[in-house]
Amino acid sequence: MTSLIHLVRRVSILPVVVACIALFILMVMTFCDVILRSVFNSPIEAATELTRILMAILVFSVLPIISVTDGQIAVDLTDGIFHRLRLNRLRDAVIYLVSGAMLFWPVQQVWVLSERSREYGDVTEYLAIPTYYVGWFIAISVAITAVAMIITGLLHLFAPHALSEHAK
Repeated sequence: MTSLIHLVRRVSILPVVVACIALFILMVMTFCDVILRSVFNSPIEAATELTRILMAILVFSVLPIISVTDGQIAVDLTDGIFHRLRLNRLRDAVIYLVSGAMLFWPVQQVWVLSERSREYGDVTEYLAIPTYYVGWFIAISVAITAVAMIITGLLHLFAPHALSEHAK
């Protein structure tokens, strides 16, 4: 079990690296676009579509990690009630399981839209990048997020010690 946890933690670095590369490319492209626009009055024509693609890669590549490590925004309106009743573990498990299960509907919808885009031959305006690639990436990232959340919910129920920061 611990070797599996070590493997998952090591593999989870890959989406972070992808997001970092996308952010760096976005930063350099934006800098170059501003300089070219201001100094030479010649902006990068494809900057808008590249920004959209890179933002999708940036957001959806780290979505599984953010979701599983409690990196998302949380509202603690009911924490006092659950803490008094000592049901925090059960609450967390239910939230992860339900949230993970609910993500399969968006996965299916994005996949359908991506396939429709592929069938129509939709491409981006300037670079002619097939738009279904981005849709597939989003669908796969959200599916990985759903599976990771369900596994995290099950771990909250059956192996809470595996979730502690000290289980390295």
